[in-house]
Amino acid sequence: MMERRQIVRLWQRGGASVLVTLVRAEGSSYRQPGARLLLAMDGAYAGTISGGCLEAEVIRKAGWMVREGAVVERYSTMFDDTAEVPFGLGCGGVVDLLLEPVETPECRALMEAMENALVGRDSLVVNYLPGDGKGLRRVVLRDGAIVFASEGLGEKKLACAAGLRAGEEYEGRFVEEIRATQRLFVLGAGDDAKPVVSMAALLGWDVIVADGRGQLARVERFREADRVVALSAGAVEGLGIGAADAVVVMTHSYEQDREMLAALLPVRPRYLGVLGARHRSSLLVSEAASMIGRSVAECCERIYAPVGLDLGGDGPEAIALAVIAEVQAVCMGKPGASRRLSAEDVARHVNEGGGSRYLQVQCAP
Repeated sequence: MMERRQIVRLWQRGGASVLVTLVRAEGSSYRQPGARLLLAMDGAYAGTISGGCLEAEVIRKAGWMVREGAVVERYSTMFDDTAEVPFGLGCGGVVDLLLEPVETPECRALMEAMENALVGRDSLVVNYLPGDGKGLRRVVLRDGAIVFASEGLGEKKLACAAGLRAGEEYEGRFVEEIRATQRLFVLGAGDDAKPVVSMAALLGWDVIVADGRGQLARVERFREADRVVALSAGAVEGLGIGAADAVVVMTHSYEQDREMLAALLPVRPRYLGVLGARHRSSLLVSEAASMIGRSVAECCERIYAPVGLDLGGDGPEAIALAVIAEVQAVCMGKPGASRRLSAEDVARHVNEGGGSRYLQVQCAP
């Protein structure tokens, strides 16, 4: 999401020339469909569409490639024993990149959708990719309503666009959801909240810090936060926390934590974590459940406590890393399990690829 902010800022500055979007990936790819790079006429750029193996090539040729309009170009970073290593070393996959000139209604509509995502508005974007003599056409929907459609799209195509789903492959189309920037509410303004705020800001999230202790909830203590709020009597209702938000309760005040938890459980935020030892968290959950008339089991299903993945380490920074990692995993719908290779994995992948002159691996029986 930080990358999206950087792309939008470059576009808002003016002078952008070409927008590059990864629309399809086959095999191994460092980036996933939806990754973008925006190139400016002065050579500046924001975003990435690979791990660094394609950027230089794309930036060098982008202006020339879109001289007659948007195009889709295919790049292979597959290993080949009979040829030079393509584009550096590569990721071992094939990607399709959509390159489009910025000064078109279609690109402007997409950039506005990205801009709107930074202020909390989701969009669904349906791209009819160029090819077979047809140029790029685009439909942008918000809350199910069409807010932009390219000229020449008939009623049938517009009705079809409204029924398409992001993440599914369609022939000649790339459909994506441009989701609102993740909001993280850090309820607690102690010193240990500072690295949590810093790491969340680094990811490009909107970060709101709130605490009932006015001497701690001060802007100068949290320069990277988007908002710092001194709560009245610990009330969180006025913060506008919703189901799509992430919340970490870490005031170190038992009474504040309990009141906040009781107020937040019915809201069911996407992520609700509580800092503290298991015994303390158990008491908090038990009392909060009693306050709102819900079962402990039901409340436990909505809470991550103790907060954070079990990454090991000690100190505010290590705890913050564990917290942010868990929030990221939950909000992205991904488990926080390790993906490390085993010897069997290596052998299988090498055998499937027929081996390579760049990698010779022998695994002990």
